[in-house]
Order: sequence, then structure tokens, then C-alpha cells
Amino acid sequence: MHNQQDFILDVDDLNIYYGNFQAVNNVSFHVLPGEIFGLLGPNGAGKTSTLSAIEGLIKPQSGNISVAGYNVKEKPLHAKASMGVQLQSTNFQPELKVKEIIELYAGIYGVELTVEKLNAILSENNLLESKDKKFSQLSGGQQQRVSLSLCVLHDPKLLLLDEPTTGLDPQSRRQLWDRMEAIRAKGRGILLTTHSMEEAEAVCDRIAIIDHGKIIAIDAPQVLMELHHNDPEVIAASRKGKITLEDVFIGLTGREVRN
Repeated sequence: MHNQQDFILDVDDLNIYYGNFQAVNNVSFHVLPGEIFGLLGPNGAGKTSTLSAIEGLIKPQSGNISVAGYNVKEKPLHAKASMGVQLQSTNFQPELKVKEIIELYAGIYGVELTVEKLNAILSENNLLESKDKKFSQLSGGQQQRVSLSLCVLHDPKLLLLDEPTTGLDPQSRRQLWDRMEAIRAKGRGILLTTHSMEEAEAVCDRIAIIDHGKIIAIDAPQVLMELHHNDPEVIAASRKGKITLEDVFIGLTGREVRN
């Protein structure tokens, strides 16, 4: 068993209301060092609210969140400094060059950036050849790699990645998976939200499925597929005869489309 001190992220009994609507209902999970943890759920299931509370952007009505041992309520600055949040690429000035964006954010984070360090960051994110390109000239995959390189600039223990591969072609997506795995190999924790069950199956060590604000399943993808492969709803959802994580997800959350 793990000690709570071992958790890079510990979310305990989280409750979030908007007026009378309960968006997040007693949600608890943790992320370990060197773990990619997936938070999956239909639209409106409570994923974004949970992420916003972890980032300190909204105040939950009750519950506790700790990042790298720092309580988000009591030590917000320490908690914030211990996490890297992937920004949506719309936040960047389109006219800035890749290297200028990295220099700018290094300044914001107070990270000293030598030419060697800048080049190391560029090359490990496969951006060395694009360093003088304007952000607006980059492909979607390159933009996502810039965004990922910025959220690890200050070497945070926890990374929050909100649907980082949406809209990417298979090559760019695989490249981003490799990058995530390299970050995990350094003992960092990653919390990932995704609508791609294939992605969750490929990269996540464990996943939590959230629906109507509650966590309805939490385990390794393989284990969830083994546990539920005989459920009638899962078999009914199956298209190919071989049960996939998506079949389990549909079986547990239903077929209804959420807006």
C-alpha cells in the first residue's frame, strides 16, 4: 500500500456545486510518481470542474486537494509551483517565434535559460528546426509540443494535460505520447483527460471514469476490460467481438449523447 505522502496528487472527497447543481460528487483519486493517470468521462461529467479545482481556479464546497504534499487551499503558491498546466495553444501570440515564446515563459517562471538549456528543451521536444518559425506557422502537433515544453519548464512534479492530442494526426499523437512517457520516466505524475479511449488504453497506467459527477470505476485499463467484459451492456456496445476500453466506457456510462 502507498502512503499518502507518496502521492503527487491527492484528491479527497471533492464536492463542487454551481448553485443547486452538483457538478462533482465525492470524487477521490490519487496520482503516483511515474504514473500517467487518465480522467475519462462524457461531456459535462465533471472532468473540467475537477481540473479547475486542482489548478486552484475554482473553490470546491468541500474536500481536500494536495499537490506534491501541499494543500491547494492552505499553500496555493507551493501547490501551483509544483504543477505544470498545458495551456491551450490559443493563448500564444501568433507572431512570436518558438524560441521567443520559450524565453518569455522561462522569464515568467523565473527559470534561468542559457542557450544550451534552450537548445536542449527545443531538441527534446523535436522543435530545434522550428525555433525561428512563428507560432502561427507551426502544425497542430508542433504547437502542442511547444505547449507541452512550456508546462515542464519549471520541472513540476505534476502535469495536467487536458485533451492534449485532440485534432492531431496519428504521427503527431504518437510523438506526444512518447514525450509524455519520457516525462513519466523521470518520476513525474501526469493527469490526462481525453475523449480517446484508444489513447487512454495506450498510455494510461490507471484511469478513473467519471459520470454525472461521480467516479464509477478506477483501475488499470486492462483490468477494467477484464472485469467488465461479460457485462451485457458492454457486450451490446461491442462492435468487433473483441472488447475494447471504449466498449467498457459506453457500457458503464450509457449510449446517450451528452451536450
